[in-house]
Amino acid sequence: MLERIERARRRPARVREDRVTLAHGAGGKATHTLVEAVFLEEFRNPLLEPLEDGAVFDGLALTTDAFVVTPLFFPGGDIGDLAVNGTVNDLAMCGAHPRYLSAAFVVEEGFPVSDLRRVTASMAAAARAAGVWIVTGDTKVVQRGKADGCYITTAGVGTMDHPVRLSAAAARPGDAVIVSGPIGEHGVTVMIARGELDIQADLASDTAPLNGLTGRLLDACDGRVRCLRDATRGGVATVVNEIAGASGVAVVLDEDAIPVRPAVRGACELLGLDPLYVACEGRMVAVVDGEAADAALAALRSDPLGSGAAVIGRIADDPPGLVLLRTSFGGTRIVDLLVGDPLPRIC
Repeated sequence: MLERIERARRRPARVREDRVTLAHGAGGKATHTLVEAVFLEEFRNPLLEPLEDGAVFDGLALTTDAFVVTPLFFPGGDIGDLAVNGTVNDLAMCGAHPRYLSAAFVVEEGFPVSDLRRVTASMAAAARAAGVWIVTGDTKVVQRGKADGCYITTAGVGTMDHPVRLSAAAARPGDAVIVSGPIGEHGVTVMIARGELDIQADLASDTAPLNGLTGRLLDACDGRVRCLRDATRGGVATVVNEIAGASGVAVVLDEDAIPVRPAVRGACELLGLDPLYVACEGRMVAVVDGEAADAALAALRSDPLGSGAAVIGRIADDPPGLVLLRTSFGGTRIVDLLVGDPLPRIC
């Protein structure tokens, strides 16, 4: 069975659908296939091909992102601070010090100016908290009903102040897999905020800038951090699958070690979701040298954003390219990439 899985993964990516579906934007298998078969096929170059959170060149890191969350305002945040934090975090995952952002708005005709002011005020506050400037941008207005109110596209530039080269392909057997805090809070919060589910929960999005946290980690581990990824679309499961595939290693997770708040776990059980696939916006996955795991945890836990950090697994050499979960019942199962589109627009 494992050999068949490996043969299937080695086949060139090919989009079988005639039209783009919502699953192509969910962060799972369909997204990866679309990116590799369409975008990477046409744009292939040495900076793009690793498919990291940003490109690193000439002492700089560059990233870009688009935000289409529904609803625009939710407990703990809104599309504005989500846009700033998401871009800052992508730069931080490259090991960069975020410096400057751009912001482009696509606004729907009839969108309340008061809501636009609320979004921009949130972006300004998030930028101040992250220590970045929004230095350029663009605005477009489209016809009523064409933009779900407001879309935001951002780009970010950061400086590589730490002498590191982080990559999903750098994991080695014996490394520790760490998550910086409880997972799934953003995705579940947004789902409940849509008002379509008869669920009450005391939850707020975990959206936050992670550049301060990554700085502490990189300083404490002195070159022993292999990879950083923020667990957004597709959640932690997608991140660890990307690492396993890029590095040709196995990622072995411990279900009991994965931090999930009771409210998130309960909502996921009601909805038939696995928290491993639910998006975060203020949590990251770090792969560090196994001998540096204690130092990494101490550094993360010294920051409020990392107070719930935990070692959730280890890197092994077999079976290469797969993620295994040791369950609470003592068994083991494969954790594959997300299939389909189980969540609403969440980032």
